[in-house]
Parts: sequence; C-alpha cells; structure tokens
Amino acid sequence: MLRKWQSACAESAINKYSSGHRHFLCLATPGAGKTVMAAEVAARLLHQDMIDAVLCFSPSVNIADGIRYTFSYRLNCSFNGGLGEVGASLTYQGLFHLNDSFWHSLSKLRLLVVFDEIHHCAGGEAPNAWGSKIIAKLQQYARYTLALTGTPWRSNASPIALAAYSKAGHIHCDFTYGMAEAIADKICRRPNIVLVDNNALTLTRSDGRTDRFGSICDFLDGSGMPYQALIGSENILRHVLKLASEKLDQIRVRTPDAAGLVVAASVQHAEAISELLWRSFKQKSVVVTYRHEKASNTINNFRHSEIPWIVSVGMVSEGTDIPRLQVCCHLSRVKTELHFRQVLGRILRMRVEDQPDAWLYTLAESNLTRFAEQLVVDVPDCHLQFERVNDFHDAQENRSGPKTLENRGVLFEEMHDDITFGNGPESPKSRYDPMTRDLFVMGTFKQRVLAHYV
Repeated sequence: MLRKWQSACAESAINKYSSGHRHFLCLATPGAGKTVMAAEVAARLLHQDMIDAVLCFSPSVNIADGIRYTFSYRLNCSFNGGLGEVGASLTYQGLFHLNDSFWHSLSKLRLLVVFDEIHHCAGGEAPNAWGSKIIAKLQQYARYTLALTGTPWRSNASPIALAAYSKAGHIHCDFTYGMAEAIADKICRRPNIVLVDNNALTLTRSDGRTDRFGSICDFLDGSGMPYQALIGSENILRHVLKLASEKLDQIRVRTPDAAGLVVAASVQHAEAISELLWRSFKQKSVVVTYRHEKASNTINNFRHSEIPWIVSVGMVSEGTDIPRLQVCCHLSRVKTELHFRQVLGRILRMRVEDQPDAWLYTLAESNLTRFAEQLVVDVPDCHLQFERVNDFHDAQENRSGPKTLENRGVLFEEMHDDITFGNGPESPKSRYDPMTRDLFVMGTFKQRVLAHYV
C-alpha cells in the first residue's frame, strides 16, 4: 500500500507526462521511499500504454540491486534486462559499457528512464562524465525521465542534469516531501545530533613552542594541523565510540536488532575502529569498504543480522537501505553538506516497531556544526539543547596519566593518506606526524546536543 506522499507524487508525475512534459524531478527526504514511488509511476505508465520499457540508473551496485528488487516486485517480473523483460537496473558507471547496438535498440522503444540520486550528475556548460552521458544519450532516447534526489545540490555548485532552475539559481522540483513531513508521518526518525568538542587542546611543537586551544574549531583554525589528525586520534575515537555505543545499548534494550554505522576515513581507519569497538567496548562489527570483495554481500548479510555495528568507507553513505541502523558516527574526512545529509539519511528510515529517534555523533568542526544547526530550520521541533560537559577518563588513562599524541597512539600519517592507530609507541602501527613530530594533549570532552523535545 502506497504512502500518501507516494500516491500524490505518482499522480503528479503521470499528470505532467500526460500534459506533454517529458521530465519530472522529485525531492524526497532520505528514507521516505522514493524507489517505491518510482516503481508505481513505471507501473502506471505501462498500464496506460505510455511506455514500452524502463531503465533505472543509480550510483552503486548495492543501490541498483535494491531498485531491481523493488521494481521486480511491483512490475511482477525479474527486471534484469533479459529477453522479454520490461527493464533493468544499472549503475551510472555502467553507462560507459553500453555499446552502439544497445543505444540503437533503445531508439525503437518508448522509454522511461529513472535517475536515482540525480545530484551525482552535473550538467550545464561543464558536465561531469555521468552528466555528459545523460545529456548526450539518454535525454534524446527517453520518452520520459523521472529524477529522484534527497539532496538537490552539488558541493561544487554545478547544475544537476535534467533539473530546471530559477533565475536566482534555485532548483525547481516538481514534487517535494521534506524531513519535517516525513517525521510527522512517522516515516522517518527524528534526527538528534551530538557534536563532540574538547575544551583544552594543547599542542607542543617540535621547536618547544606550546599553543593552547579552547575548542576543536580553534585548534583547526590556529594549529595548522588537519582534521584528519583529530579523527585519527585514539583518544577522540574512543570517546565518540563510547557515547555512541552507550546510546545503541540503550536502544537495543527495546529493539534488540538495532544497529550502528561508523563512516570512516580510510580502509585502515575503518579496520582500526572495528578493532577499537571490540577491544574497548566488546562491540562486534563488520567492515565494508571499496577494497573488500563481495562488499554488497557483506551489506546484505548485515542488513538481516543482529550484529551491532557496521564500519564503512564509501559504501553506506547514500541510497543503501538498512532500516535497523539507528545510531551513526560521522568520522569521515569528507565534510560537505551533501555527504553529511547522506550519512544522516542512513539512520532515518523508520520501521513500525522502532523508537522514533536517530542519533548521529560527530566532531564540532565548523562546517559539521553549521550543517547540524541547519536541522533547526528544516525540522521545526528540533532544538539546540544545553551543553553537557563530560569528563573522559577511562581505566587505562587513570592508570597511566595524561596522554600525548606520541605516547597515546594518536596516529596520523599524511604522507600515506591513511589514518590508523595502535596501542602506543611500542605498536608497529603507532605513528604520529613524521614531518613535525608535534604533540598534543586533550582536556575535558563536552557534548553539544541538537535534539528533539520528546
């Protein structure tokens, strides 16, 4: 049974196509069910004999598999592009492997083309590779296009392919279904953001000079050290993971299969975080990255398991449907609003039996703080709560005293573009900045919570 917004959007798309227009853009918040709506549009167009076939494109194999399953169910076919099928689900990368005979065969069909996460496709005067293919090929072959997005902007400000813009540069959406509406309809969970900060970061440089900073923002602005140095700090990681693990444990009391996602910065970073989750908190996890074979199988197995954590690099950032995810740690080096929204979207999809809140933990870096505060505008009952200050002294720290970047195993090696850590200077993995050998000490952690009043 369709949700109210899905039915309304499908009806709006059919009406626009029937009136002679070819393109339709739907903006719906992550987790709202855009794929189901798109399958409904395809089914109605086929039923009304307005099209002969459907092609769907998406950013990854895992998302393409999910689309194939949804369309197969709604259209009552395998939807695998085989002989006699009404369509197929492909990746944008697959556009490069479609030969001339394929394009020629499309010219004989009345085609609906569905573009999932269309914001990946830049158009305009300097389109990217995916946008170029869409403009040069699919636009001329498609009888109708249905573009879907949860984030209608690009971080480089390039216009989105097939999208219309006002003179002021604002994107025109044919149908919009926002986060506030989805929360009110109990389709999406309420987002709660925890911004982790530190009130006394002390950096001792190799020349003996010492600088003190009252926050993470001050440290990044004045120290010359990169953000990667912070998300590579075992001290910081342990604190963020401690908060997130405690929250997930609370949720799993009522929802035993609830899970958490950690978005890591590199493959080594992900593997080290997985190790830390077990070593410090006895939390089991699976790691899925672009380097792991059969990553899609790992995600699918996790989707139906009761393992509490999945640690990912570039594999669970958007479009991937794992409804049991309810807690997330954003520990990626990517700090764009698009990526922030995509990561948040992974924990918003709500099941009937779920609690209504999702929790995202990240550092109080200036851009990430700004993106979190924007939720106050987007979601009316989301508020900035008071600052909660938590002293962070685990058992190991109490035994061995203050920690520096060197003897704490805080590891950042910019030369290799990797972030990793070990158990201390005796560990073969233990590294700090090999160019400067600068050290820093951390003070008291505190959390600023952007939460809903419940």
